[in-house]
Amino acid sequence: MGILAGVVITLGLFAYIFWPDNNPFRQRDKTRVDYLRERKEAIYDNLRDLNFEFLSGKYPEQDYADQRSTLEDEAATVIAEMDTLTARGITGRARA
Repeated sequence: MGILAGVVITLGLFAYIFWPDNNPFRQRDKTRVDYLRERKEAIYDNLRDLNFEFLSGKYPEQDYADQRSTLEDEAATVIAEMDTLTARGITGRARA
């Protein structure tokens, strides 16, 4: 009786762990909006780092202004594309 209970519990655990819908190692497909969202966060991180390094004296003012302008332009492009895709109804959250 004890062995049968152990086998049933073991089979139940294997079914729970390895069932395709519950597999934590399965990644969902990324959409273009997901990629843009990640890119936007990376650009914002780069802007924060750039500001910190400029304030600590690691960059001359001209280099800081050039890099900041480049990052801001890239962020504006990414946000505009995200807005366009979101307006079309592509949000990137529906896929699983």
